[in-house]
Amino acid sequence: MKKTLALLAVSTLVACSGTPDVEDRTLSNQSFNLEEFFEGKTVAHGQFQDVFGNVQRRFDVQITGTWDGRFLKLVENFSYDDGDTEQRIWTLEKTGEDTWKGTAPGVLGTAKGRENGDTFNWVYRIDLPVRKGTMRVDFDDWMWLLTKDRVLNRAYVSRFGVRVGEAIIVFEKK
Repeated sequence: MKKTLALLAVSTLVACSGTPDVEDRTLSNQSFNLEEFFEGKTVAHGQFQDVFGNVQRRFDVQITGTWDGRFLKLVENFSYDDGDTEQRIWTLEKTGEDTWKGTAPGVLGTAKGRENGDTFNWVYRIDLPVRKGTMRVDFDDWMWLLTKDRVLNRAYVSRFGVRVGEAIIVFEKK
């Protein structure tokens, strides 16, 4: 019983830990324009960690982006460390100077995003493919433009309002 209570307390503390805010002070004078960074070829390398910091899965992603002045289409081809593959196709619409909305198969409703300086925040609910089916989770996805060719991404993943893990990804322009 004591172990269960301790585990519950640790899980609660981890789930309540801080996350960035789109109004946070930017760390550079760069502007992260999603359509500029993701147009063309991009590669990504990442991993998913559970709330205890255990790496559960690693992956690489080949991304092709096309921008028509209003819509950004991202074709993402995932290769996982266990040999699994997956393709996700995002259709993103620029809805304002710094705002976006988007859809992809598995995304419930509409994803919403906002740029602020060198930062982009993307929030959505998705039926995420996992090894044994799908799991409905919420993503609070944060991207920071490090250089004109590199973006750091940290996505906080929760289920029923409780954080279950994080995805950490580095994107590089090709």
